Amino acid sequence: MDTITVAASGGSFLIQPSDTANTYTPEDFNEEQRMIMEMSLDFLDKEVIPHLNEIDKQEPGLMQSLLDKAGALGLLGAAFPEQYGGLGKDFVTATLVNECLGGGHSFAVAMAAHNGIGSLPILYFGTEAQKQKYIPKLATGEMKGAYALTEPGSGSDALGARTTATISADGMQYVLNGQKIWITNAGFADVFTVFAKVDGDKFSAFIVDRNTPGLTLGEEEHKMGIKGSSTRQLFFENCAIPKDNLLGEIGKGHIIAFNILNIGRLKLCAAALGAGKRALKASVLYAATREQFKTPIASFGAIQYKLAEMVIKTFAAESALYRTARWIDEKEQALHTDGKQANDTLLGAAEEFAIECAMLKVIGSEALDYIVDEGVQIYGGNGYSDEYDISRSYRDSRINRIFEGTNEINRLLIIDMYLKRAMKGRINILGPAMAVQKELMSIPDFGESDAPFTAELKTIANFKKAILMCAGAAAQKLMARLETEQEILMNISDMIMETFQAECILLRTIKMHDTNHENAALALDATRTFIADAADRINHSGKNAINAFATGDEQRMMLMGLKRFTKTESFNTKDARRRIAARLLETQKYFF
Repeated sequence: MDTITVAASGGSFLIQPSDTANTYTPEDFNEEQRMIMEMSLDFLDKEVIPHLNEIDKQEPGLMQSLLDKAGALGLLGAAFPEQYGGLGKDFVTATLVNECLGGGHSFAVAMAAHNGIGSLPILYFGTEAQKQKYIPKLATGEMKGAYALTEPGSGSDALGARTTATISADGMQYVLNGQKIWITNAGFADVFTVFAKVDGDKFSAFIVDRNTPGLTLGEEEHKMGIKGSSTRQLFFENCAIPKDNLLGEIGKGHIIAFNILNIGRLKLCAAALGAGKRALKASVLYAATREQFKTPIASFGAIQYKLAEMVIKTFAAESALYRTARWIDEKEQALHTDGKQANDTLLGAAEEFAIECAMLKVIGSEALDYIVDEGVQIYGGNGYSDEYDISRSYRDSRINRIFEGTNEINRLLIIDMYLKRAMKGRINILGPAMAVQKELMSIPDFGESDAPFTAELKTIANFKKAILMCAGAAAQKLMARLETEQEILMNISDMIMETFQAECILLRTIKMHDTNHENAALALDATRTFIADAADRINHSGKNAINAFATGDEQRMMLMGLKRFTKTESFNTKDARRRIAARLLETQKYFF
């Protein structure tokens, strides 16, 4: 790949100026990546999509056979090192595979659970003997993996687990007792990564083989969606495993759980993006052929608005996803150059950009929810019928806002990580926040420039000022109490996510403009529309946050500043959306 300068640190986009030189986009995919993309989509169309009904009915052996076929093509182990039977591809390529297969409904869930949370804990935290035993078989699909963290009483509080692991009298085994719930792939998995507490308080991870005595499975859960995904409970009753099956160190299980979740959140965004593109295609094809009042409904402005907004949300999520994936890729390479062990490079890179991973999880899942919801609306009554796949897309989408930490948890994590990094000196938020407070007392500079994209770049810079103003003032005013003010924290997180997406699509659009890309004009339409709407959403969130903690003159000054920082040039979003919808109807699929 071409060299791209890595952002100084995760989350630093908030305090750094926009820079196209540090922006990777899907237009930068190389020939090999495009070939892998075509192979992945071809596999999905030929092997998975024709069998969706059988998959949802959990036809015995079908899911396993599909995973075997994906493994034979190298799709399960795309990012695994070649020494362990993988393809050894970079993180961007692995992300692209996840996106392409993301339109596979329950298959996508099974695959992601297998090659993500079901395999990566062993790959990155296992001993050499553990990796040699499991990873080559997981890479090909000969063995299937699963991840057992959640318990009936813990939910989002992963560290509240009650499953115990007690060392045997002879010191040769750990004996597990407890229960796990919502375990994806449990019905056919050969190996589980299981979290339990040693001595009642040392949260740790273990490798548990399926045939271990004392491990039993509950019945398949009957779910609203992803019906073809095997979901069962696990029960451990004096389940004895060899002491060598300890994964990592005793008491360090949280490091495994949380680091793997960082990668999982980004991969969830990728899968949601792939699912969204497929649902968008189905929606535009239906709108183009469905007639009402002797006219295709795609010609109606209300429908064109929905279709165009689907494209815009997809464009924004896609731009943010691959910008971040490349940052992680580059950081991984930098850590390797610095002498870090192979096990630590990707985990360290993902941890560095954990803020962005949390944002992407929310961005991707909520973009998909919008697409499938409006897709059902476009289908009308037919969208509510199982005869049309859009109803399956709608049901299957809903879990994504719960998977990998709920969207509420991830919104809170965004601010929590910013504040913790600021306190540790990893990122300087205080200085820029103080500068914005001083700017509030000055006369604004409304100087203009004729340079391309100057207005848009200035708008993004002002969005960042609005965030720093609100976050800085809230932290200063509330101090330790801020962590209990979840509404304020989520308001600010929403402002950050809107700004991150706006910056990503703007930088991508500038690059497309500079290279005379055929869709550059439509990318500008999408960008200006997103920025215009984001300004209103940021203003709304900022206003709610300010009114929640500020009063009197301070409140009035901040609200005036917020109005200044969210001011945008007038733009006809209706006509922009109609131009996007026209191109969509011409191509009959997502066209960026």
